[in-house]
Amino acid sequence: MLTKTEIKLFLDQKAALYNHTGFIKNDPISIPHLFTRRQDIEIAGLFAAVLAWGQRVTIINKCNELMKRMDHAPYEFILHHKERDLKALQGFKHRTFNDTDLLYFVSFLNRYYKKNASLEDAFLADGASVEAGLIRFHELFFSYEDHPSRTRKHISTPERKSTCKRLCMYLRWMVRHDNNGVDFGIWKRIPAAQLICPCDVHVDRVARKLKLIRSRQTNWSTALELTNNLRTFDPADPVKYDFALFGLGVMEGWV
Repeated sequence: MLTKTEIKLFLDQKAALYNHTGFIKNDPISIPHLFTRRQDIEIAGLFAAVLAWGQRVTIINKCNELMKRMDHAPYEFILHHKERDLKALQGFKHRTFNDTDLLYFVSFLNRYYKKNASLEDAFLADGASVEAGLIRFHELFFSYEDHPSRTRKHISTPERKSTCKRLCMYLRWMVRHDNNGVDFGIWKRIPAAQLICPCDVHVDRVARKLKLIRSRQTNWSTALELTNNLRTFDPADPVKYDFALFGLGVMEGWV
């Protein structure tokens, strides 16, 4: 069994191996990397994270299809579309996410960006934890009476014990900043130290093999347990180890 010091060294090496621009092309983060405008990055990133379910090739193809339907200008489309423009979104589908869900996302984002310059504000909870921010975003997202009940499955919340994998991944993209060119670091009011590691099936399996997760369940508490253990390796940037755990699971088949 590896010692804690050995695990840290091992994960530091693997994080450095996968946290570089070569990682982008085959990952859903490639979708927001198509853009330079802050709001385009936020919107494309949100859709890419929400649709990150299944094979990465399929996810990327479906996200590219969605960006094409929005004329490769998601912020302009969200803010200035006419009713007739919404026809371009009809028939879109990825797994259980369909055009009913998509139209509500567009409606929410339209109302939101008419009053706010950045989606970061939606995840802020008076300087509280990321957990509180995720709960706030969920409440805000479904605060309009016209939201379809079916769409609730696509925006998770810690209040339902979900790992919130996709939203935690989205926050990593927007918040983390280094010089490696993968994560964007365009949100400055959420500290990287507070981020929660996205706990997908690959990360979960690798983390359990390294004894970074001991709980039997896989839920929000599991994500907290994993992140708290990663904070002992790097208190300021625990989620950088997502690169290592994901890379070990997906690229190296390390389980």
